[in-house]
Amino acid sequence: MIVAAVPRLIRLSGESMMRLTQKKEEIIQYSDAMAPKRNAWIKRNRCYYNDLVKFLLYNIPENSSVLEIGCGTGYLLGNIKCRMAVGIDISSGMIEQAKADHPDVRFFCMDAENITLKETFDIIIISDTVGYFEDIQKALEELHKISHAGTRIIITYQNFFWLPFFNIAEKVRLKMPSKRINWLNRDDISNLLDVTGFDVIRKGSRFLFPKFVPVISWLCNRYLVHLPLFSRIAFVGYIIARPLPPTKVPHNAKTVSVIIPARNEKGNIENAIRRMPRMGKKTEVIFIEGHSSDETVDEIVRVAKKYKSSWDIRYAVQDGKGKGDAVRKGFDMAKGEYLMILDADLTVPPEDLPKFFKAIASGKGEYINGTRLVYPMEKEAMRPLNLIGNRFFSVMFSWLLRQRIKDTLCGTKVISRDNWNRLVANRGYFGDFDPFGDFDLIFGSAKLNLKFVEIPIRYQAREYGDTNISRFRHGWLLLKMVVFAMNKIKFI
Repeated sequence: MIVAAVPRLIRLSGESMMRLTQKKEEIIQYSDAMAPKRNAWIKRNRCYYNDLVKFLLYNIPENSSVLEIGCGTGYLLGNIKCRMAVGIDISSGMIEQAKADHPDVRFFCMDAENITLKETFDIIIISDTVGYFEDIQKALEELHKISHAGTRIIITYQNFFWLPFFNIAEKVRLKMPSKRINWLNRDDISNLLDVTGFDVIRKGSRFLFPKFVPVISWLCNRYLVHLPLFSRIAFVGYIIARPLPPTKVPHNAKTVSVIIPARNEKGNIENAIRRMPRMGKKTEVIFIEGHSSDETVDEIVRVAKKYKSSWDIRYAVQDGKGKGDAVRKGFDMAKGEYLMILDADLTVPPEDLPKFFKAIASGKGEYINGTRLVYPMEKEAMRPLNLIGNRFFSVMFSWLLRQRIKDTLCGTKVISRDNWNRLVANRGYFGDFDPFGDFDLIFGSAKLNLKFVEIPIRYQAREYGDTNISRFRHGWLLLKMVVFAMNKIKFI
């Protein structure tokens, strides 16, 4: 009589028990045997690991709590900057080595398919580990236990295209031998994330030249790998995702601040209030006057007094110059949980603001951007050269950010106060380079891996005053900022 093998149980960290199947037992035995040699292999392939650390440092804010699943000997956690680091691995041998190498990091012997940690993390790293999971869907489902609404999942994986090369490299001892159970490509992982309740924010490729050769490695791994065709044959792919928001959100539980920068917009101030919709639990309006040459500031004072019984209206004169300075002052004054920008020229109808509110309050997006390039425009709303410039920057920024953004210069944008505070805390990475404020928000949101959503609006011709934008002078400045952003966002 043939008797089926019964999986044995082993005790893991946190007093949990793991059902040890044959495949898991093979992975553990392999990992335990490789643990003493792991650091030597990392040193031998330091070009790859240095690039991986660089990628993680860019994507992980220093004040984050970080968990790595399949942490091995803890090399990545020991080399990133974060507020708190925790690592789990199925191999007790790897965990023992990790504890010895990195005593300031907490490590647990734990199965990714049965996570028993009682805390949530801002960042969860799964680096070249998906291929070792026996039940990938179960492992991804477990991530919900340790995630909050703002958690980001960072997954890196090796490109299946290079499998024959990896096999040869292992045989000639250029690469550490592996015992992976499966191979997955980008679409496989994206599909599993979707099935298990995660929203993919962006995808990309890294690492084209595996060994250090002066100039060549730098050229390939920093620049060429991000270009079409080359990106398809990169050694490493990555996916950044977030937990899907709950299906039902009490929209009216949130408060809203609408910031209206106004320079030479006297004729539009009262209309902005008369046409303003009420959103959420409470809506406040903040005018920031920009040293106008007309009587805009007097009109703001008059309108605030006239409507004080029905609207919460505040105002201030900005300290510096430019829309970016005005927006930052308005955001600093704001009391709302969601922060909105509405240009005082009213070319974006105030009546469209509830669409932006719904997108952020529902969790569909975390950075909401208007787009004027979907619906037909009024005849005088946007001059031809402006339209061409906007379409050019749309293509450039979608490529740069790896998220779709059709209209970078639309003035109406929305972000939560919490994410704005995180953006400000990390602003030093880019510096104070943007007088408009548009790209400060776009770049900062991209670096935080916020989910972008665009809201089409019907762009209208202004009824009062002239535009404050110079097509050629400001267009040249924007082009310089794109080049600057390439080296800060894309070529890292």
